[in-house]
Amino acid sequence: MWSTRSRDTGVRPGGGSDLTVVPAWTSALAVTVALLGMGWYALVRGVRVPLLGLFDLGIHELGHLVSYPLPVPRIVEAVAGSAAQILVPLGLALYFARVVGDRDGRQGAAFCAGWAASSMVDVSVYVADAPHQRLTLIGGHHDWAYILGPRGLNHLDWAGSIAGGLRTTALGIWLVSLAVVAGPPLLGRLAPSGED
Repeated sequence: MWSTRSRDTGVRPGGGSDLTVVPAWTSALAVTVALLGMGWYALVRGVRVPLLGLFDLGIHELGHLVSYPLPVPRIVEAVAGSAAQILVPLGLALYFARVVGDRDGRQGAAFCAGWAASSMVDVSVYVADAPHQRLTLIGGHHDWAYILGPRGLNHLDWAGSIAGGLRTTALGIWLVSLAVVAGPPLLGRLAPSGED
C-alpha cells in the first residue's frame, strides 16, 4: 500500500495514475463547508450535528464501557464518557497534524478539531443540564448530575461555569480549525502573483 502521491502529476510512486488527486482549493472548500456546518449546528443553534452527533454518542458510551473494568472511582467512570467524546476527535486531529503532515494532514486535523469543538458544545449542554436533569438520556443516569452532585464533587453550582468554559474553548478551537483550512487558499489567492 502506498501513501505518498505526487500533487502535480497524479502519479503514484510505483507508477500508474492516482485518480484521487484533487486541487488544494477543492478539498479545502469541502472541509471548510463541513466546518461551517458543524459550527452552525453546534455553536449557533446549540444542537447536535446530524450524524456526527451519533458518533459522539457512541464514543461517549464507549468511554464508559472502557472505564468499567478499571479499578477507578465511580466519578472517573462518569467523566470517562464525556472525556472520550472530546479526546477521541482531538487525538485524531493530533494524528493528522503530526503523522500525516502536509495539506491532507492539516485538513484532516482541522476537520477533527472542528468535530472536537462540536462535541465540546454537546458536552457543555450535558453539563449545564446537571442541576435540572431535563435531557432525555439513553441510560437514565445523568453523569454530570452525579459528578457535580452530592455523591460527587457536591458543586452543582459549577455547572454553568464549566459549560461556559467548554463552549468558549469550543469556539476557539473551531475558529482555529477554520483558519487552518481556509486561510492558506484564501491567502494564496490574495498574495501578489509576482508576475508583471
